[in-house]
Amino acid sequence: MYCQSNFSICLCNYPQRRAVSSMTWQNHSVLMELVFLAYPSHPELRILVFLGISPVYALVITGNVLIVLAIQKEARLQTPMYYFLGSLSGVEVCYTAVVVPHMLVNSLKTQKTITFLGCATQMVFFIGLGSADCFLLAAMAYDRYVAICYPLQYPLIMSLTLCVRLVVTSVVVGFFLSVQLVAFIFSLPFCQARGIEHFFCDVPPVMRLVCANSHFHEHSVLVAATLAIAVPFFLIAASYAFIVSAVLRIHSAAGHSQAFSTCSSHFTVVLLQYGCCAFMYLRPSSSYYPKKDQLLSLIYTLGTPLLNPLIYTLRNNEVKGALGRVLTRNYLSKNS
Repeated sequence: MYCQSNFSICLCNYPQRRAVSSMTWQNHSVLMELVFLAYPSHPELRILVFLGISPVYALVITGNVLIVLAIQKEARLQTPMYYFLGSLSGVEVCYTAVVVPHMLVNSLKTQKTITFLGCATQMVFFIGLGSADCFLLAAMAYDRYVAICYPLQYPLIMSLTLCVRLVVTSVVVGFFLSVQLVAFIFSLPFCQARGIEHFFCDVPPVMRLVCANSHFHEHSVLVAATLAIAVPFFLIAASYAFIVSAVLRIHSAAGHSQAFSTCSSHFTVVLLQYGCCAFMYLRPSSSYYPKKDQLLSLIYTLGTPLLNPLIYTLRNNEVKGALGRVLTRNYLSKNS
């Protein structure tokens, strides 16, 4: 560890576990600084981190923005399924924008700090958008359930009004849970140590700075994570149970193949998203391992938003065709 004179509290006191009083928290915490410890200290390695993250982030933004544009501009994609897909891509763009640009800046800085207020704000948006992502996947599962189980009533049930309400509800519920969780975490007594063993402000590494050694606090965080992760996953599992039951009643092999092909992309994304989230958040803090979890955080922060458009594009001919037409029109308009 090293000390920096401009820190409100020296990092050399990192091992200490003395709590900051509530009066100190109210008066000084907004101005106090946290420091991220996961970044390499050597300048050459910092540059490699920057060069490694930058192209991946560029691909994430490009892929998701192209999907949003294709769905907006192609009339044949103006359906509930693609409306949810466009909303999911929009949330992914915002989700990565909350932490990745800050990570890129920090990778080149000597002092990788953030204020308590900045940390809380980053966590609110990161968890809120991540939770909205989970609820959107549940809404997409419901859409597939209605399309397969009630095909004749599908246009009436999945109206544009209902789709908008489901998207708005996903975002509102996600941020409601996020605000409640972050407010609870930052109301706890923090230690004088200010080093976060992570690349950004996430729940497990920040909770390690809390001095209140009570299972109640850990269980409270676990309940919030369960509401944001396990509840939508239960809704997805229920939807797919009804879908499988309906598909098994179809006697033709072509019907089986068509029904499952409409769900395969979504199901792949669900496994990827919930696998990372469940491992990261639905476990006791005692099983938190900084080095391993830092790598996992990069996977669900960059990997999942990158793979989502790839999975939906490679498995969906309509999306591939729409993307090709959008890119062709843009190319021709620039060269005309």
